[in-house]
Amino acid sequence: MNLLDVKEICAGYGKSRVLDGLSLEVGEGEAVSILGRNGSGRSTLLKTIMGALPSSSGSISFDGGALSGCRPFDVVRKGIAYVPEERLAFKNLTVEENLVLGQQPARPGSTRWTIAQMYDYFPRLRERRNTLAGYLSGGEQQMLTIARSLLTNPRLILIDEPTEGLAPQIVEVVMKVILDIRRHGVAVILVEQKLTIALKIVQRVLIMAHGAIVYNGTPEAFSADSSIRHKWLEVS
Repeated sequence: MNLLDVKEICAGYGKSRVLDGLSLEVGEGEAVSILGRNGSGRSTLLKTIMGALPSSSGSISFDGGALSGCRPFDVVRKGIAYVPEERLAFKNLTVEENLVLGQQPARPGSTRWTIAQMYDYFPRLRERRNTLAGYLSGGEQQMLTIARSLLTNPRLILIDEPTEGLAPQIVEVVMKVILDIRRHGVAVILVEQKLTIALKIVQRVLIMAHGAIVYNGTPEAFSADSSIRHKWLEVS
């Protein structure tokens, strides 16, 4: 049984349909990257899985239970974490207060993460533990958002453009952390524009276009066929 099953989902904003009968599945502990041109609906998909955007049809199930119609906090309690592109740290709280706020009880089948582990992953956060999140740099806020999401002890984490606008040395740190998350058995859905990073992290590549999945393959198969990249990713 798949950990996540998305079947024939349709969703959008107002009269604009972004997801048009989209289906995908993610296995236990699997890391999947979703690629696509800007505007292809990748972020919309993550928001729909999280319940932040309602679907008009189709179904979403997680670990055999229905997610469709669940509110975001219910989705988190079921074992899915979300790192949004906007980061959304609580700016009027300190780094440590943000982390404490993210803590959730461990659930069967999930890795139990601690604040001490987050400080080991991101030593800069330990140094800034008493600083208000609003005063952090973009890279520090990204570290904080990933750490806070892990403290919910998820079985699946959705990560939207984690390296956007970050300095190369911080990109390297974030990539190593995502790889280690995977080694701990947490499933990952990664939306990432930088192909070199995405292909190092995941076991399967999906491409979105026209509101649906148009390609599903291994990183090796994707890299070996330049026509796929030209057809679905390059801007003519």
